[in-house]
Amino acid sequence: VIMKNSIKIEGMPENYFVTLFASMYLAMAPITSMASIIAEEKEKNTLRVLIMSNVRPVEYLIGVGTYVWLFCLAGSGVLALTGNYEGKSVLEFMGIMAVGITISVLIGAAIGTWSRNQMMATSLTVPVMMVFSFVPMLSSYNHTIESVGKVAYSQQIYTLMNQIGNLQFKSESVAVILVNFVIMFSLFLFAYQKTILKG
Repeated sequence: VIMKNSIKIEGMPENYFVTLFASMYLAMAPITSMASIIAEEKEKNTLRVLIMSNVRPVEYLIGVGTYVWLFCLAGSGVLALTGNYEGKSVLEFMGIMAVGITISVLIGAAIGTWSRNQMMATSLTVPVMMVFSFVPMLSSYNHTIESVGKVAYSQQIYTLMNQIGNLQFKSESVAVILVNFVIMFSLFLFAYQKTILKG
């Protein structure tokens, strides 16, 4: 909010800081929150009790994931207000953020499930979070990083956010986002079966 209202550079896009920090936010907050919650439940054996009560992995993911997703989406609303988006643009912004947050929740779930405790979850979360959150920013200054970063969902989300008002869903963006979703969901299921169900 401060940077948006205090820094004015000639030629800089109107919502440069909003889209930049939004793509960083969606790769930081959900991953950290989700990983911490699951790791804590593992550490305190609450997750084991849920498993013994026949809670399935998808049910657990939806329950905890929805909680994190809604709170992170509320934070996205603050960013939308900061960007002064109106009408259709607000829906586009929130929709794009919702998709990005969903994938981040899955990443956090996989890390939290794989971790033995909160300390391990934090040590795994930080490097993953840094990669996904800083790729969009660095790619705007470096073509090599941009070409490599295209495979990251956060980069594609950033690209879509820069098109708000004239949104075009290119096949590359849709494909990358879908592939990232499938990979992260599969990693969560694998981690759940490997570390929770088999001990």
